[in-house]
Amino acid sequence: MSTAAREFHRKAAEKAPDLVHRQVIQRNMVSYDIAVDKAKGRFRDWQAGRRRAQQIKWEAINNLDKLLEQFEAKILERGGHVFWAADAQEACKYVVDLARRRGVKTVVKSKSMVTEEILLSPALEKEGMQVWETDLGEWIVQLRHEPPYHIVTPAMHLSRQDISRLFREKVDPTIDTDDPQKLVAVARRFLRRAFFAAEMGISGANFLVADAGMVAISTNEGNARLTTSVPPLHVVVTGIEKVIPRLEDLGLFWPLLATSGTGQPITTYSTLIGGPRKAGEVDGPEEFHVVLVDNGRSRLLADPEQREILHCIRCGACLNACPVYRNIGGHTYGTIYPGPIGSVLTPNLAGIEEFHHLPFASSLCGACREVCPVRIDLPLHLLQNRRKVAESGIPGLAEMAGFKVWSWAMMSPQRYVFFGALSRMGMRMVKALGLSGSLLDPMRPWTKYRAALPAPRQSFRELWRKQRVVEKPE
Repeated sequence: MSTAAREFHRKAAEKAPDLVHRQVIQRNMVSYDIAVDKAKGRFRDWQAGRRRAQQIKWEAINNLDKLLEQFEAKILERGGHVFWAADAQEACKYVVDLARRRGVKTVVKSKSMVTEEILLSPALEKEGMQVWETDLGEWIVQLRHEPPYHIVTPAMHLSRQDISRLFREKVDPTIDTDDPQKLVAVARRFLRRAFFAAEMGISGANFLVADAGMVAISTNEGNARLTTSVPPLHVVVTGIEKVIPRLEDLGLFWPLLATSGTGQPITTYSTLIGGPRKAGEVDGPEEFHVVLVDNGRSRLLADPEQREILHCIRCGACLNACPVYRNIGGHTYGTIYPGPIGSVLTPNLAGIEEFHHLPFASSLCGACREVCPVRIDLPLHLLQNRRKVAESGIPGLAEMAGFKVWSWAMMSPQRYVFFGALSRMGMRMVKALGLSGSLLDPMRPWTKYRAALPAPRQSFRELWRKQRVVEKPE
């Protein structure tokens, strides 16, 4: 078992029975569900919108090379710079070298999952630069020295009382309120100083519009507008899969993302940027760079079976629908991308050897597929990753032997019936001897935390056969 797998099991065992943690998450999820259901009603046909978005992303990913080159050409025409980073190291080196050449001391960042993925902030801080997250949730978890808990709402796991204590410890010892508006005012005063001191602004991208050569960014707090317009140097760090073909496609994707992400009709601030400040313009960066990050995405692109994973628009809807995520939370996954999308994406980007456990962190209930705004078949990709794990031999001899025995038993009706009867007898014996939940209980992963299920005297097949005999017409 890998280090990441052991840590996952440890954290899951800790978080699943934590009722306070689960209550905070459930309260947030209920509010989200109500808002999303209401927002979907604003679409004339929500399912038609999903189908159209799926088609557009299919077009984009299957023409990724041409669309990215088209996007690059437009940026260069406006005097911007584009760098193609093969991996996290190349991306970080480019940004760090650029900051060093420009004498940057303070950096402000708008929310970006890709910069979390490549560990950009630690790379800049290692060079002595001060890096501030400016999204409120991201800033809160930064003060706690934690990664984001959720793709869209990074501090979902915290109550306002938790945040009040944090601000009192880290920002202002005189704070004696948990009123949300007053806490936001504290954050605003602190971050405004950072905005006007920063020599470099860094953002991600929700979409890269190929035909217009524009970066589309959506935020609810206005922090991206300040990040992209106040510092003299701006850098967009984005995954290559974020491209869409046409500017008009935003007419669908902006409301689709807002609805699935937060239940809004559209995000409060929808921003388009495509180059440095022009003569006569009053704001905007003097220098503009886009870093296109691969970091394993080309391997997914080359896999026709799992290429669809790159369609994801990072709305977080699959996390909110997932019963596993709702119970163990975001930090348990040990990856920047938690939940169902993380369980299919991370093993492909970061290596299946280290993250071989994630495809199994799912009930395969299909809820993630039903809520995905671009109709990604996440249960299918979880199964495909499980197959890759099995083929790699990672599970170990004992697990592989167990599955071979199970497969052998399932291939014959007689063997299936025999082992079913043997299992029921074993369950009754374990319960009769008082061994439920002990190390000798084969069902211990279940009975360690739950009451043992009563073992039926008859199998479903036997009950079905008897029922048919009873109901057989004369």
